[in-house]
Amino acid sequence: MQLRNSADRWGPVSMLLHWAIVALIAWMAWRGLTMVDMPPTPAKINAYALHKSLGLTLLALVALRLAWRLFAGAPKPVPGTPTWQERIAGATHVALYVLLFAIPLSGWVFNSASGYPLQWFKLFNLPSIAGRSEDLAALAIQVHEYGFWLLLLLVVMHAGAAFYHHLFQGDDTLRRMLPALRRTPAKQTPEH
Repeated sequence: MQLRNSADRWGPVSMLLHWAIVALIAWMAWRGLTMVDMPPTPAKINAYALHKSLGLTLLALVALRLAWRLFAGAPKPVPGTPTWQERIAGATHVALYVLLFAIPLSGWVFNSASGYPLQWFKLFNLPSIAGRSEDLAALAIQVHEYGFWLLLLLVVMHAGAAFYHHLFQGDDTLRRMLPALRRTPAKQTPEH
């Protein structure tokens, strides 16, 4: 089994990282949107702690995904893809990576500037990456929140483009990010 990406297909490591990040973003979005309205109880504190731990995990996975992409390369565009679509796809990927770094880092900055401790799944503490500052905390939370909504928009556009290619263009844009299913040959019926 080839782990690296080929010229026409994403490899299994890229696929695993891609779909793990998608699942983690979905979970974090749900957790982040629901935790703010929770009553001030220990459950809310635990929800915030989980959100932070998941954010740190996301940051690590995105860094790993980017490093893997630089190492393993990326498939070439599907044959017949117009240059303007290639450019939009490239710009979208860059914007997704920027946001996937900016959102968890802005959360970390907010946490640090607010003076809160930061733990990863209650296993170890992480250092503050900024000094206490109300102004910095206010800026960081804005970057965190607006970045999330921009990320959501880009993810919808990204998925929409993949489905457009799959349903209307009939090309392999979507299929090459999905595991290849082995097809069993059809049974041949004996001729009479």
